[in-house]
Amino acid sequence: MTVSYNGLWKLLIDKNMTRKDLEAKAKVSASTVAKMGRGELVAMAVLLRICEYMDCNIGDIVSFEKNKGDQANG
Repeated sequence: MTVSYNGLWKLLIDKNMTRKDLEAKAKVSASTVAKMGRGELVAMAVLLRICEYMDCNIGDIVSFEKNKGDQANG
């Protein structure tokens, strides 16, 4: 499975914010935002800070997507 932060990027656009705004206002480091841009995992505490600032739920900013080769267990 891969992580997608497309919901966050769309939310930033809707609120007319940049990634730099997110870094400053939600106190998220530039390296963490870069990791999110690459679809890498970030700490749950960071996601919580973003959700608190953006007034949203975690499902609004992050989702998990199956890779083509992934198969269901069972």
